[in-house]
Amino acid sequence: MVWFHVFIFLISSAAIAFSGSFLVKGLVKIARYLHWREFVVAFFIMSIIGALPNIFIGVNSALHKVPQLSFGDVVGGNMVDLTLAVALAILIGKVSLPAKSKMVQSSAFFTVVIAILPLILILDGRLGRIDGLILLFTFVFYSFWLFSKSDRFKKAYRETKEEKEEGKKIKFFVFLKNLLVVFFSLGFLLLGSQGIIISAKGFSDALGVSLPFVGMLIVGLGNALPETYFAVVSAKKKQTWMILGDLMGSVIVCATLVLGLVALIYPIEVFDFSSFAIARIFLIISAVIFLIAIRSGEEISKREGILLLAIYLMFLLSEVIFNFYL
Repeated sequence: MVWFHVFIFLISSAAIAFSGSFLVKGLVKIARYLHWREFVVAFFIMSIIGALPNIFIGVNSALHKVPQLSFGDVVGGNMVDLTLAVALAILIGKVSLPAKSKMVQSSAFFTVVIAILPLILILDGRLGRIDGLILLFTFVFYSFWLFSKSDRFKKAYRETKEEKEEGKKIKFFVFLKNLLVVFFSLGFLLLGSQGIIISAKGFSDALGVSLPFVGMLIVGLGNALPETYFAVVSAKKKQTWMILGDLMGSVIVCATLVLGLVALIYPIEVFDFSSFAIARIFLIISAVIFLIAIRSGEEISKREGILLLAIYLMFLLSEVIFNFYL
C-alpha cells in the first residue's frame, strides 16, 4: 500500500511539472491580448480556479460535519503561500519580486488583513454563518475595488513594429486557444495536487495525527503546490509580476470565498485551540513580515526570502514537536 502512494505521489508531481510551464505561457499571452496586468490575470484565473481543491475539500468536510479540516487546510495553505512559495520563487528563480505599483502595495495590505480576519472571527470558538457572510462580502469588496479603476488592471504593453503587425493578424480563436491551454494546464495542476493529497493522507494514516494537523501540514501543503510550482516556474521565466498576484489572490480567495462557503454550509467550531495555536501565531508573524518586506524596499529580496523560508521551517518544526513529542 505504501508503494502505491509513492507511485501516486510521483505521477502527481510529474503532472504538476508538465503543466506548470504551459500555464505561465498561456497566462502571459492572455494578459497581452486583454491588455490586463499579469498580476490581475494571475489573481482571477490562477488563484480562483486554483482554489477549487480547497472548495471541494471544504464543501465535503462541511457536508460530513468536520469543517475543521477545511479551516486547517486554509490556515496551512496560507502559511505556505506567504512564506515557502515566496521563498522558493526567489531562491530557485534567483530573482527579487517587484512590488512598486500602488495596486500591488494596496493588495498586500488587503492580503494581510484578510489572512488574519478568519483568526479574529473564530476567537469565540465558532465561525458561524454571519461570519461566513462577512468573509464573502470581503471577497466581493476586494474584487470591486480591484476593477473599480481601469489603471489597476489595465496595462499598456510596449510593442515593436513587428509585434504590432503580428498583433493585427491575431484572431479571436487564438485567444480562445490560449484560454484552453490555461484551463487544461490548471486541470493537470489540480489533478496533480489532489494526487499528492491522497498519497500524503495515506502516509499520515500510520502516524495517527489529529485532523487539524493533517489539514494544516498535509492537505494545506498539497493544495498550495499548484501556486507554489507556478511561482517557481514564473520566477525562472522572469514573469515576476504574476507571482504576487497568484499568491496574494490565493490567500484572499481561500480566507474569504472558501471559508465563507464552508461556514454557510456548516459552522466551524473549534473546541480545542491547541491544534491551531502554533499556526495562528506563525501565520500572523508571516503576514506582518510579508507586508513589511513589500512596503520597505518595494520588493521582496533574497534576504527576505530566506527569512520567510526560515519562518516556515520553524512553523513546521514546532508543529511536529507539539504533535509528536508533547
